[in-house]
Amino acid sequence: MFYLGIDVAKVKLDCELLNTSTGKVKAKVVPNTADGFRKLLDWLRKHDAASAHLIMEPTGVYHESAAFFFSDAGLAISLVNPAQLRKFAQGIGVKTKTDKADAKVLARYGEMQKPEVWQPPPLSVRTLKALLARRDAVADDLLREKNRQEKLEATETPQLVTESVQSSIKFLEDELKRLQKCIDDLIDDDPDLREKKELLTSIPGVGDRVSDHMTALLAGRDFATAEQLAAYLGLVPVHWESGSSVRGRPRMSKAGPAHLRKLLYMPAVVAIQRNAHVKALYERLLERGKSKMAAIGAAMRKIAHLCFGVVKTGRAYDKNFALQS
Repeated sequence: MFYLGIDVAKVKLDCELLNTSTGKVKAKVVPNTADGFRKLLDWLRKHDAASAHLIMEPTGVYHESAAFFFSDAGLAISLVNPAQLRKFAQGIGVKTKTDKADAKVLARYGEMQKPEVWQPPPLSVRTLKALLARRDAVADDLLREKNRQEKLEATETPQLVTESVQSSIKFLEDELKRLQKCIDDLIDDDPDLREKKELLTSIPGVGDRVSDHMTALLAGRDFATAEQLAAYLGLVPVHWESGSSVRGRPRMSKAGPAHLRKLLYMPAVVAIQRNAHVKALYERLLERGKSKMAAIGAAMRKIAHLCFGVVKTGRAYDKNFALQS
């Protein structure tokens, strides 16, 4: 059995090929490009390791091209949580932090932990995620320009500068509308995406922006339970206790994608007023003496649970369903 640890950087892939039968390790460095991927595949075949199990860390966007290429080539790939990998490296006594050392740790992790094989999302989901990322970036740029406009209106500003900001705002508003139409058309044209979004928007408090992102997430990843989804989003409480005297206040883990957590905050605030399940949970926690922020965090987690529930069952939100649970 072969395990290939791949440490991903912007311009290169540091690879360590572990042969579990002999214990020998071979190293290879290739560019993080399509040509580099082909060279690595040829190198694997040369060493009779064409069926190697690839182990990678998800590093921003730089790992995606390689992951999709090798998955399409039929190789098994696992994406390892960086925090888990650091703990694993500490556990086996590795203190060196280099690209080569990290690749070797990844290969050892594959051998010892036998991680789950990653399943790439369908092309429609990849496209949706890319469009959502671009839409959010344009929305952020638009907000910054509007803030600039507000400051300019409060000061004496040359007309040319004012016109430049106004022109930029007009362009960004038009581009935002165009991107949203592309997103809506993509979802409408895909039966699975359309069904998921319709189910998600049936939940009071979940609007178009949240439902778009949750549609992409739930169509691209297979979560076994609602709690698993909440853990991925970093919404589960982490307890801090040691012995009989140390009792830290539980805090949200914040281990998942920060942009999705941020996106769920305002829907949770709205759902406290409009969603029967979220309102009941929020009020119950306040009665127990929990702080408002802790209760809002629980409301965010409840929305994640409800999103999982409607998609998993294929049934729209029912305000009367198991309200006391």
